[in-house]
Amino acid sequence: MSTPIEHRKTSVLSFADLSVTFDTEFGDVDAVKKLSLEVAPGEVVALVGESGSGKSVTSTAAMGLLPQNAHITGAASVGERNVVGMDPEQVRKMRATNVAMVFQEPMTALNPVLTVERQMTEALELHDLAYGQEAVDRAVELLQQVGIPDPAKRIKQYPHQFSGGQRQRIVIAMAISCNPKVIIADEPTTALDVTVQAEILDLLRRLKDELGTGILLITHNMGVVADMADRVAVMFRGDLVETGTVKDVLTRPQHPYTQKLLEAVPRLRHADEALASAERSGVSERERRLVLEAKDLVLEYDMRGHKFRAVEGVSFDVASNEILGIVGESGSGKSTIAKAVLGLLPVASGTLAVQGENLAALPPKEAKAVRRRIGVVFQDPAASLNPRFPIGDCITEPMVIHKVGNRKERLARAGELLDAVRLPRSVLNRYPHELSGGQRQRISIARALTLKPELLIADEPTSALDVSVQASVLEMIAELQAEYEFACLFVSHDLAVVDLLAHQVVVMKDGRAVEQGATSTVLHAPQADYTKRLLAAAPVPDPDEQRERREARRALLREQGLRVD
Repeated sequence: MSTPIEHRKTSVLSFADLSVTFDTEFGDVDAVKKLSLEVAPGEVVALVGESGSGKSVTSTAAMGLLPQNAHITGAASVGERNVVGMDPEQVRKMRATNVAMVFQEPMTALNPVLTVERQMTEALELHDLAYGQEAVDRAVELLQQVGIPDPAKRIKQYPHQFSGGQRQRIVIAMAISCNPKVIIADEPTTALDVTVQAEILDLLRRLKDELGTGILLITHNMGVVADMADRVAVMFRGDLVETGTVKDVLTRPQHPYTQKLLEAVPRLRHADEALASAERSGVSERERRLVLEAKDLVLEYDMRGHKFRAVEGVSFDVASNEILGIVGESGSGKSTIAKAVLGLLPVASGTLAVQGENLAALPPKEAKAVRRRIGVVFQDPAASLNPRFPIGDCITEPMVIHKVGNRKERLARAGELLDAVRLPRSVLNRYPHELSGGQRQRISIARALTLKPELLIADEPTSALDVSVQASVLEMIAELQAEYEFACLFVSHDLAVVDLLAHQVVVMKDGRAVEQGATSTVLHAPQADYTKRLLAAAPVPDPDEQRERREARRALLREQGLRVD
């Protein structure tokens, strides 16, 4: 058995007693406390924990990218070279050649005004690896390696001309362009659909095996951890509270925080459990009170005079006290339907009715009155709450717009709603930036319920949240529905969340509904090939079960005549 010092010599990335403290106007904040961790060549180490646990600060220390108000002690070594205290110019030379990073949001990592060719050749030229046509050829080869179709032609395009999954592939191609010894992947699949996520994970796994690159994977998705990691390190408030093999940590967690984290992970139910649940909660057709109804719905975007048909021939309904889940990949038309219900997109043809009133045929004044019965919760609470409004004004804004009540009555209603979403009334005078992401999403839900809506539109309301925060928000939505009996249109790409909440589900692909019906049927006995692919791509937080699912997915893709990386 090797000693820790001998092992450190063979590791491509190591942290020894790393501590990071930030100077702030409110005093010192200890973000990382005496962390020690190693990544070996060809090994994937997953660093997990909630927002604020210190995961990204740890990785940023290894890249030499911490801000000036950070005080760092201990060591963050790439190979045998300690980055802490190193000259900035030397650190810059190490980036890409020794250590590279794949960021969560590819559109912020890529320059929108430069072609992909320019951005990829820039790194090769900067590190004296290739110039001119040789650099272009190498960039094309890299794009081909990460699965971009027709790379010689597409390399001339700009980032916005690629899909989200393709942009993430380009970022990965840039990360491996200089053959780094270690890649730090910071939430590389959080913003992606399950099928695209599965493709990106397959790609990272293949590159790791072919190139022998070590990977530090930062994520809060336990399914991704089970799918990718060899070892797992769990962080909580700056401390490393548990480390071990992926099987030990995910199936036999020792620390109470790890146990709590894993208990909060939503999982697809077994078919018999889903069926029994559906039978218990079943409502007869005669008892259903329809709130939203769509018939042969067609939705179009006008793009400089050219009509782009985003949704075609979709029909569904949702009744009071029911949740209808809409699932599918990006670009399938999920959010487009939600926008049309909110009146943000005109109906090209077909019927879209709220409580029997067809929104497409109503004059603007009457349509506004109907929309008063609709509440909405968006994906990103930071972007949907006005940063200049205190929380009380954010919650009561719908009452002001629709001229409901006086100032005193509005504040009383805001207080009631804060009680309902389990937040203290003292937050009324605070601002959105003073709250955590989970608290902001609770405020968004409170605002959506201000006018006691008959219909709630929830567009990816938990995708940006940590698993434990997500679990409490989902539980709260179910409790509030039981109290207020609203109908809910729940848009999501997380099938486990839809399985947990929704009574009915519509599966969208390329603007059409490929399958719909009771959740217990669609998600547990799917008929459509596309639904089967979606379900096969959803990872589960058990490494043995996930290995079997990965192989089953590959077999399914081959059976359906599709490419397997």
